[in-house]
Formats: sequence, structure tokens, C-alpha cells
Amino acid sequence: MLAIKAKSRSAGKKLDELRESGEMPAVFYGAGKPSTPISVNLIDFKKIWKEAGESSAVKVSTETGDVDALIHEVQTDPVTDEPRHADFLVIDMNKKIQVNVPLEFVGVSGAVKNGIGNMVKVLHEVEIEALPKDLPHSISVDITALENVKDQITVEQIKLPAGVTMITDPKEIVVAVTEQREEKEEEPAPDLSQIEVEKKGKQEEEGGEGESAKGDSASSEEKK
Repeated sequence: MLAIKAKSRSAGKKLDELRESGEMPAVFYGAGKPSTPISVNLIDFKKIWKEAGESSAVKVSTETGDVDALIHEVQTDPVTDEPRHADFLVIDMNKKIQVNVPLEFVGVSGAVKNGIGNMVKVLHEVEIEALPKDLPHSISVDITALENVKDQITVEQIKLPAGVTMITDPKEIVVAVTEQREEKEEEPAPDLSQIEVEKKGKQEEEGGEGESAKGDSASSEEKK
């Protein structure tokens, strides 16, 4: 099992100072454990988060003992996407739990490769039940069988690791091939600047004719 060391954290300590020192604030709770503020090394956390995700059990080692937990929720910086805070959900390793696990699409679809159709991914994760030790980081979906339009893979066709039970509706579509449609070429938009120039030129021309007409009229009056 993956493990990470944690330090006790007082609620009054400034979080910005903590982060500047390379530590990240966190908390663990659940399974009868009170909500306990801790801190973990940011670099170590990023490594374990990448490997475990939010569906694999990790061991959080503290000064008062170890707890088995899931990375339940991670808050990230909206600009840098760096983790800023994490919740660890304590679990009982002897009790089955239900979690959402991401799907990993592997292989190459013949329909897409041959330009017959487009592949549409309907589900990106499924809900499963298992003992914490049996929880997978992700579940693979082989798409090589998708060779024709309207081919699809449903939840019941997914191969599960030993000890894992599917909770998501088995009839739900995971991925399907749809007909490839040719994109219609858009007609070029009219050149508005040219229209404005032509319109302006016409107005000036009409205005000139009007002035000419007035001049002719004036000359005629003088002759009289």
C-alpha cells in the first residue's frame, strides 16, 4: 500500500507560511476518527496522488499512529493547478466501500482508424464496490472491438479485477461509434467594408447630381 508521512497541525498556524515551507495543509476524518488537521509534504503528496488517485487506499503515518484512508477531496489553485489542501477519508480495511473509479480507454477503434465513424465516450467513470485492498486505480476499457457504425460497449461488458463488483447500471453505454458526418463549408461572409464604401460612393454621387441640378436651376434664373 502507498504511504505518506503527516505532521500534526495546529488550527491557528498560518496556512501561507505552511505552504511556503513546502508543506500542504490537510485533514483526515471518518471511521470513528475525529476531524484531525495535519500537514504533508507537497512533493510527496503530488507523487502519491498521481499513483493512487481518489480510489486507491493510502496509509497516512502520523505521530500518534497510522490510518488507512482515501484521498477524498483535493483543492487546487485555480491558476497554477497546484494542490493546496486535501481531505483524507479514513476507511476500515475489512469493510467493502463504494467509490467512483475512472475509466481508461485502451486500444484503437477500427471504425475510427478507417474513417468510418466517430467514437463518443459516454461514461468517464463507474461506481464499484470492493474491499479497500482490491480497489483499482482505474479500469481499462478495450475499444478495439469497435469496428462499425453503431458498435458500442456497455457497462456489463467491462472486465473487472478480482474482488470488484460493479454498481453502475450494467445496461449503460460506455462508448459508442456514431456515423461520421461531413462538415459543410460555410459561405464566406460578405465584405461589409466594401459595401460601406460602395454605399458611401453612391451617396456622394447622388449628392453631386443634386448640387449640379441646383446650379443649373440658378443659371436659368439669371438668364431670365
